[in-house]
Amino acid sequence: MNIGFVGVGRMGANMARRLKDREFHITAVYDMNRAAATALAAEIGCAASQDLSEVTAESDVIFTVVTDDAAIREIFSSSGDNLLVNASGKLFINCATISPQVHVDVEKLAEKAGAQTLEACMASSIRQAREGSLYLMCGGRDDAFRKAEPILNELGSTVRFIGKAGEAAKVKALVNMVMNINTAGLAEGLALGAAAGLDLEMLRQVFSQTGAASRVLETDGEDMQNREHSCFFSAAHAAKDSGIALELGRSLGLDLPLARATKEQYDRMVAEGLGELDKSGIAELTFKDRHKYSGDRV
Repeated sequence: MNIGFVGVGRMGANMARRLKDREFHITAVYDMNRAAATALAAEIGCAASQDLSEVTAESDVIFTVVTDDAAIREIFSSSGDNLLVNASGKLFINCATISPQVHVDVEKLAEKAGAQTLEACMASSIRQAREGSLYLMCGGRDDAFRKAEPILNELGSTVRFIGKAGEAAKVKALVNMVMNINTAGLAEGLALGAAAGLDLEMLRQVFSQTGAASRVLETDGEDMQNREHSCFFSAAHAAKDSGIALELGRSLGLDLPLARATKEQYDRMVAEGLGELDKSGIAELTFKDRHKYSGDRV
């Protein structure tokens, strides 16, 4: 089976490396960043395609790992070159965090072209992509999932089929909404502790042993304290994903004040030029005497 990748940033590249290690045949990669595609192609021994349709032609299964709704619509429906040119019989596995309706729309476009799609939403990060321990939530038609499952099992330690197209994307939106709220809350708790003169090592230990414990505390607490914000999940993506959840809430008539406040914080990070910091960088907005107050930029 020939496998292609569209979008070979931090996640896509490591997924391709993982499948190569597991002796899958990676035939083509594509990225708007030509240097990234060329470098990865040289590393894993495949073509760095210049056209999207070339990836489709060279592959039976194509993973897409792109940034947002606009990007996924562009690669599937732009005039001229797109992934659905001569796509009959192909399977597209879309891993980006995008709006549920976009997955539904792309499935319809693919079916008109004689192809199949599956959403495989990832609730994990870069290390898990490289190790094959992603948490994958899938949505689409049963037969598409069954076809993709052997490949997905090499990428994920957990592979869950949620339901029809768009359903997994709803779950992923909620996962990231709650994660982002937890991250913002942790930043405020640690910032208040620091301002009150508390020892943050002690405070994080107490948090971990009480109702303040969370997965975010494990992954981001020390980084917030030490101002180590190397990017695994960017503030810009956190803002985008919180927006997806808010829009879902609006469509269902729900007010989500915590999600709204969290998105406003991440939007501020983007506006202040901090969007490419890890989501833990939200602490830079809350800790006293950091850049918001002192002009000390990270």
